[in-house]
Amino acid sequence: MSAPQPPEPIPGARLLFSLDPAVSHLNHGSFGAVPIGVQRAQQRLRDEMEANPLRFFGPGLVDRIAHTRRHLAGFLGADPDGTALVGNATTGVAVVLQSLGLRPGDEVLTTDHGYGAVRFSVDRECRRTGATHRTLHVPLAATDEQVVRLVRAGLRPGRTKLLVVDQLTSATARLFPAAAIVGVAHEQEVPVLVDAAHAPGMLPTPVGSIGADFWVGNLHKWGYAPRGTAALVVAPSWRNRMEPLVVSWEQTSGFPGNVEWQATLDYTPWLAAPAGVWTLRSLGVDRVRAHNAALAAYGQRVVGDALGVAPADLPDPGGPTVAMRIVPLPAGLATTIDDASALRGRIAEELSAEVAVMSWNDRGWLRLCGQVYNTPDEYERLAARLPALLARR
Repeated sequence: MSAPQPPEPIPGARLLFSLDPAVSHLNHGSFGAVPIGVQRAQQRLRDEMEANPLRFFGPGLVDRIAHTRRHLAGFLGADPDGTALVGNATTGVAVVLQSLGLRPGDEVLTTDHGYGAVRFSVDRECRRTGATHRTLHVPLAATDEQVVRLVRAGLRPGRTKLLVVDQLTSATARLFPAAAIVGVAHEQEVPVLVDAAHAPGMLPTPVGSIGADFWVGNLHKWGYAPRGTAALVVAPSWRNRMEPLVVSWEQTSGFPGNVEWQATLDYTPWLAAPAGVWTLRSLGVDRVRAHNAALAAYGQRVVGDALGVAPADLPDPGGPTVAMRIVPLPAGLATTIDDASALRGRIAEELSAEVAVMSWNDRGWLRLCGQVYNTPDEYERLAARLPALLARR
């Protein structure tokens, strides 16, 4: 297996961000990074809001949100009438769960690659309604065909009221065959919620081609939007059943307005989000995707080599534009969430590198991301110093 080569940098891209240059920011996937131009666009909106709050929150704000929604839905390839802006993917998941009308005897099926906060949300709704949460184990190295077969075998028609599946997993950086999974679920009349937290901006697959009943994705990660910007896309047959987490003055307008409007919520992240999409497009969407994926692959190989991981044992993310990669940590390290968090803190403090450390299936994993502000030498410096840190257990 030939070693991946780092991509050519995108000229001027690093200057678009206000990140601390003394730190290697290798974990874009957790909270993203907002370009300076987008920060300024949001600040102008904040200034407008504070100059005259009554005017800002007046009747015209609903129309401004709807206009923004149409713009962002177009970027995602989604139907604007079936798209609601929400604070983040976890919020969108909560909206769907509490709108289902679960009852005792029903179940929600997830995989063990799912995001922890989504798991907590499913557990809470099941406790509240008397439904059951069942988790399906999917091996890390499973092929797309094997994943689909496992899901098909795990469904219980008539009892499984919702399947929650990731488009791109957070813990394992694995691209799932979401469209195929939706297809087999619909064969058994099971609705599907696709957690696409990392998809907008990174993955080229439009929302519509997946065919999910519910799809939710963050724009504040790979779409360069301000934090607190996500989209919940709902199929036509479900839209009149969607209920907001907070009831406010747009309740009678129905979905999507009833989900979006929460009175004095700070709407400036949403209104500034198109500036993030513009920034991505100005750099070249395909160019950014290719650069980020190649850089993440390079970082995975460099750090893997330093930790003695054979190239064949480095997990494949399953897609050419995936800009997150994981590296297995030595046995016994970061096997719990608390231990993973502590190790992440040590790496940040001692190596001036921000990474994600994940605990999945009793194994510790280092997750690395690639973004236009990163350079190959940042991964090389981490690789040179990480083994010594890990040896000091």
